Formats: sequence, structure tokens, C-alpha cells
Amino acid sequence: MGPKQDCRCSDFHKRIFFSDEAHFWLNGYVNKQNCRIWSEANPQVYVETPLHTEKLTVWGVLWAGGIIGPYFFKNDEGHNVTVNGDRYRTMITNFFIPESKNYDVQELCFQ
Repeated sequence: MGPKQDCRCSDFHKRIFFSDEAHFWLNGYVNKQNCRIWSEANPQVYVETPLHTEKLTVWGVLWAGGIIGPYFFKNDEGHNVTVNGDRYRTMITNFFIPESKNYDVQELCFQ
């Protein structure tokens, strides 16, 4: 069992940071898990797409004090890159932690 949490803090809900990322395909592809399109007709259109098309990954945080972000995952040359553990850690270290210091938060719960 993990460390015991003391949740008697009256403003605990204001210290929760919710983070998420979204992928935007640059060829116009829409991820059907993130977007639902309803129509009365089923046109049965077949569209061929490459296996790995270029996409842009955007990350951000929502909390009681506002929004931190967006952060766009790019390499040193400015090209879109896939998110991996090293890039995520770099983003947390070089973007999120410095940005979160702009707010009056001594303790936070990162989700």
C-alpha cells in the first residue's frame, strides 16, 4: 500500500491538475475515437490513407486556476515529433514546471 494521504485540506480540489494530449493529423484525418460525425446517409466512400501520416501532438493542463499550455511536441528544427518518455520528461521539466511556478500553488496533485 502507498503512502497515506491527508485530505483534510479545504482547498484540495483547487490543487488537482488534469493533463491530456490530443493528436491532430495534418492530412485532415479525424480520429473517430475523439470525434463523432452523425449523418442520415452512409455514402460508403473509400478513402485510402498512408499508414503513418504526419500529425501534431498538443498537450495541456486544466485546473481550478486556469489553463497551462498548449505545448506542441516538436524537435529542435521545429518538426512535429512523436511523444515518447524522454520527450514527455523534457516537456515536464522545461515547460510545465516553470509554467506552474507562475501560479500561487505550493502543492499540487498531477493527474
